[in-house]
Order: sequence, then C-alpha cells, then structure tokens
Amino acid sequence: MNKAILSATAVAAALTLTAAVPASARELPDQAFRHRSGQAVPFTAATVTAGADGSFTLTWEAEGVRRVEIRADGKVVARGGASGRAVVTGLPVADRQWFWFEADRGQGLRLADRLVQLSGTVNLRDVGGYRTENGQWVRMGEVYRSDALDKLTAEDLAKLQRLRVRTVFDLRTQDERAKAPDNVPAGADYVVADVFAGSGAFQAMPKTPAEAERMMIDAEKAMVSGDGGRKAYTQVFDGIREDDARSVLFHCTAGKDRTGWSDAALLTALGVPRNTVMADYLASNTYRKAANDALLGHLPPQQAAVYKPLLDVRPEYLNSGYDEVEAEYGTFDRYLNDGLGIDHIELKRLKKDLLVG
Repeated sequence: MNKAILSATAVAAALTLTAAVPASARELPDQAFRHRSGQAVPFTAATVTAGADGSFTLTWEAEGVRRVEIRADGKVVARGGASGRAVVTGLPVADRQWFWFEADRGQGLRLADRLVQLSGTVNLRDVGGYRTENGQWVRMGEVYRSDALDKLTAEDLAKLQRLRVRTVFDLRTQDERAKAPDNVPAGADYVVADVFAGSGAFQAMPKTPAEAERMMIDAEKAMVSGDGGRKAYTQVFDGIREDDARSVLFHCTAGKDRTGWSDAALLTALGVPRNTVMADYLASNTYRKAANDALLGHLPPQQAAVYKPLLDVRPEYLNSGYDEVEAEYGTFDRYLNDGLGIDHIELKRLKKDLLVG
C-alpha cells in the first residue's frame, strides 16, 4: 500500500482517501410567512432537485389543503393541489435557487436543492429540508456539511460568504489539516474539532474487506464514546446554538463519516425519523460516486476490494454509532446530555432556532 497513507493512523488515512439574485429578494417570502408563523406546516413531503440542464424538479404532498403555490424570484412558478410535481426552467443563475412552498393554510416552506455546487467540493450539502416526526421541518440555509475545503476557489469562497457561512468546524486530524489546510470564507471563524484527537487506536491498515468493514464500524463507535469525539461534537453543537443568526459548516475529508455522525446526531436530536437520517447518510455514496470510482479504478482489483469499504458509507456503519449510544448511554437524550452536555433546555432552544412549524 501507499506509504504516505500508512504514515497516518488507519482511520484517518481511510477517511482521507475519500477525498446572483440579490439577498433582499430572497428574504421577502419570509416576511410574507410571518403572519402564519407558529402554525403547523401542512406539507408532509417536499423536495427541490436541480437538474444538470438548469431545470428544477419540485415535488410535494400536503395534508388537508386544496391549493399549493410555489414561488421563485418573486413570481409563481408552479401551482397544484394537495400533491404534485413540476419542472421549472428559465430561472436566472443564482448561488442557490430558493423556492417558497405555500398552501392555502398553515405555514410555508423555504426550500432549495440540498447540494451546494462548488468547484472545490463534491459533497457540500444543506443539513435542512427534512420533516421531523412531529411534523416540523428543519430550516435550510442554517447548517451545512461538507468534504474537505482545501480546494475551494476564490469563487467558491465568495459564494460561501454570500451564503452567510461564518463558522467552519474542521473535524480532521492534525496530520490531515497539515497536508491540506482549509480555505475558509473571509470573516469566518475557523475552529478545530478533531474527532480522533488523542486516539491511539486504529494503527494498522486493513488487509481484507472484512477488516476494513470492522475498522469503519469501530471508528463509528469511537466517534460516539471516544474522548475526542465527545469534545468535538460538543464544540459543533455549541457552535450551532450560539450562531443562530448565521450559518455553520462542519466537515472532514470526505464529508461522510465524522461529518456523517455529526449530521446524524443533529438530525436525530431535532426529531428527524431514523429512516430519513439513514437516507441522508447514505446519500454520500451518490455524491462521492465519481470520485470513489476514479480512485478504485486506479488500484489492482484485490486492493480495490479492501479499499471499497473505506470509501463507502453503509447502514451498518451508522447503526454501530446508534448501538454505541445505547450501550454507553442508554438513550439518545442521555447521550446528548451526558456525552455532549446538551440538557433539555438547550435542546429546546436548538429546536426553536432550527425548526419551522
């Protein structure tokens, strides 16, 4: 195997391998929704998916409504009933194209495509846009997750600045940070939150696919119960609670494992169903597919078979994190309280800041 990869701890090496419309116009719909703030959101499902051709596919389902209107750039771009699908074309180029889903009753939703397109990343996504078990929705445009930021261009950085990213949490090891230092938007705070800090485990690279799978499962457990993981994710949660007026971004190298648990823990804390959290976690396989295929395509078949589990995200990886929560803390609320220092009062404030409806 590559000696440069072997020089780092095995887990860090594995995770390293996977490696404009005016703002004022964007805020107007929020003003329109204020008279209905505090009401339930009637939408049970709603998505925005950007196409490679510049089109946007909108889908929605809403309970007990007769009419739905969707606006973008101050005009109605789609209408329908309680459920529907529309393809919208001809919108001007924007950093992110926002859509306002409004029904004839209840509170509306502000949604965009989850992926943020940048030249220097492939897995920078919005954490929001998901429905919780009690019918609220996670706000979009507040918290972002990403792969490494060392390849961000000047245009990328300007875009993140316009998206109000003001705090960046780097979940990588010291070795990773030294080899590929972050580029951060002007004016943003840069915070090191090393998930594996002080860990002496995982020193040997795997020799078989089974060993690689076990490594990833053990690493997920360490994210939950290891000292470095508890400290790092406490930093991230504290930063999200403190920066409620600006956007937070957390990332590792591939944006899938350490970042994946940070995202999963946040969504779970907010009340997003486990199957939705799992689908979001597994989406890294889609966003990283081209990069992963390119890497595996340059390896001998036997070596590629060993590396593939390190590049993937798999249900058993994330589930091992939840299993560790249960084994160490009993319940997820106890993990938040005892592991990350988030009591019920702080959790209530976090939900107030990040949930709609």
